[in-house]
Amino acid sequence: MFNDKTILITGGTGSWGQELTKQLLGRYNPKEIRIYSRGEEKQVAMMHKFNNPKIKFVLGDVRDKERLDIRLQGVDIVFHLAALKHVPICETHPFETVQTNIVGTQNVINSAIKNKVSRFIFATTDKGVDSLNIYGATKACAEKIVIAANLDSGSETVFSCFRAGNLLGTTGSVVPLFKQQIKLNNEITLTDKTMTRFFMPIEKTIELLLKCSEKAVGGEIFITKMSSVKIIDLAEVMMENIGNSNTKMKIIGVRPGEKIHEILISKYEKSRTIEEEDYFVVLPHIKIPAVEKEYKNKNRGIEEELTSDKTEVLEKEGIKEMLEKDGWLDGDIKDLLISKLSEEELRSFSAWKEEQERSLSPF
Repeated sequence: MFNDKTILITGGTGSWGQELTKQLLGRYNPKEIRIYSRGEEKQVAMMHKFNNPKIKFVLGDVRDKERLDIRLQGVDIVFHLAALKHVPICETHPFETVQTNIVGTQNVINSAIKNKVSRFIFATTDKGVDSLNIYGATKACAEKIVIAANLDSGSETVFSCFRAGNLLGTTGSVVPLFKQQIKLNNEITLTDKTMTRFFMPIEKTIELLLKCSEKAVGGEIFITKMSSVKIIDLAEVMMENIGNSNTKMKIIGVRPGEKIHEILISKYEKSRTIEEEDYFVVLPHIKIPAVEKEYKNKNRGIEEELTSDKTEVLEKEGIKEMLEKDGWLDGDIKDLLISKLSEEELRSFSAWKEEQERSLSPF
């Protein structure tokens, strides 16, 4: 499906976008991959990393409708990954989050329809399910917008969503944060001892994203089957393997908008859910003819909602194996965003109240 196609990736310089680009080039023969993002520094770094003439870099913001209309010309497939995603920052900048995550998504949809893009895949998150924070609320709204786009009169585009939990080691996430804190301060900050999160290696997640993209008929939400981890177990594994006997753990309290447990499939969605071998499909509330036809003979319904505290929880050995395989227990510093912080900023990276008091922002 991806051979000889022009593919545009919004937010393409992020962790998802770079792994997606890597797999598209490694497994297929696309005609062109357009990386659409607003950060020139990351584009230059990615340009040097890949050094491939098939990749074209486009500076642009998803808020810019005219820019999107131009850059989606001749595009066959869109992967919409761009978003404001850091929960505490989104909480204090809610309107900016709406502008990017909701209005920006509608802009990309409109340009896709206008340019007769064949397939549009939207990357969404477990934080959009029973959302507590503005980031999750905007992602939940964007899911609805993407699904409803299949009903636009005259549209030739297939619109579907791909929902996942946390990808191991993505920029600014907890794994690189813990590693930086241990390496520079010999102390980890933990928000709550009971917290759990869904986790999956990024390579496997992108493999599923591509697989589901090929199967999409328009209107589905594809959901990864993911194990979960207790964050305290994750912290202790990293302390044991890259720390020392003096490495400490500091409990700092839950940040604004932060959940104790995450949900991938809600109690309201379970009756509309189809289980496949390595993923789930949530069918839409609204009637979409292509969905009705494709899934009419499939068994619908799962027993209970899919939450990070009740699904398969990895033991410490499994967490260690996952971290080792992805290189997070070696000596390298991977996360450039966090590595630029001073020791004082890093020490208070997760301590939202302390950051507020000192007027510090690591972002």
